[in-house]
Amino acid sequence: MEKTGIYIHIPFCKSKCYYCDFTSFAGRDKLANKYIKCLKKEIIHRKNDNVEIDTIYFGGGTPSYINEKHIVEILNTIRENYKVLDDAEITIEANPGTITEDKLKTYLKCGINRISIGLQSSRNEILKSIGRIHTFEQWGNSILMAKQVGFKNINTDIIVGLPDQSIYDIEDAIDQIVDYGLQHVSVYSLIVEEGTPLEEKLKNGELKETDEELERYMYWFAKRKLEDNGYKHYEVSNFAKEGFESKHNLNCWNQHSYMGFGLGASSYENKSRRTNISDLDFYIKNIEDNNFDSLYVIEEEQNNSEEMKEFMMLGLRKIDGVNVGDFRMKFSKDVFIVFKKQIEKLLTADLIELNKSNIRLTKKGLDLANLVWEEFI
Repeated sequence: MEKTGIYIHIPFCKSKCYYCDFTSFAGRDKLANKYIKCLKKEIIHRKNDNVEIDTIYFGGGTPSYINEKHIVEILNTIRENYKVLDDAEITIEANPGTITEDKLKTYLKCGINRISIGLQSSRNEILKSIGRIHTFEQWGNSILMAKQVGFKNINTDIIVGLPDQSIYDIEDAIDQIVDYGLQHVSVYSLIVEEGTPLEEKLKNGELKETDEELERYMYWFAKRKLEDNGYKHYEVSNFAKEGFESKHNLNCWNQHSYMGFGLGASSYENKSRRTNISDLDFYIKNIEDNNFDSLYVIEEEQNNSEEMKEFMMLGLRKIDGVNVGDFRMKFSKDVFIVFKKQIEKLLTADLIELNKSNIRLTKKGLDLANLVWEEFI
């Protein structure tokens, strides 16, 4: 029986961060009950007795913003329609300012065993400038509350390259994360997305964009400091204590199947990729009308060549890279023959290296990863 992950999208937020271009909404809370009802209906409609669920991930938006009873309802619906493994990793994203002790206790009681509490920066002035709804102190209180309730697998996120950010801010954020004893840290580089409030603030001079060279220095500083404190760098943006790597994300990077439910959620099953519509009203109406065929805006079947290219692109996100033997086992082909031209080009440019049985990014490749991935699109 194939192991499969499940992603659940909760699009509601208390307030939308200035840098965010995800499918999420502030001020549309009145539709939450209808949305959850439709979400459960979609889960039931796609019931599959031939898979075992090994990971479940609640993303958003802000899943911790909605009433915790909805999270329980969704998990119950999944368990009633799918075989969820006893040791499944079940993650929920949360924001300080939207979680309480009662919510955390409910999450733990219903089987959630991993929580991601976003930080982004330890400087309150920066948090305010990017539209975060919390202070650093509220983040710290949320972490302590989660630990006291019983969570033993906690992630946080920080962003490098934020406006007015210094290397000392990165050092402080990581020192704080280490002091709080978290198991997993995601370090993302700021991407200024078109049409976001952050882009407008940078354009009109309200905020100052960080120099690209400084942003790269911040990334490498964060990497070294986290590694010095016992975190393994296992994916371009992710660091974990031994045994606490994100199973859900690793499965995606290893090209395993997953089912996405909810607004804008993506799925990968049987070499087929599809993405749900991102219009909240249309999503609700289609499901209320049992019009499930109109849920998808993207639906594509991969041919063998496309599957191999994607395997390389996803695999090269991992610090260990692509295992040559795994490629041969999956596709019955030699990766050095299939991608001879790309590998030679990237080796010459010092963007990849061969390490025992793996093809992986070099230090230069980590900085120019997009150029590497583009070779396999």
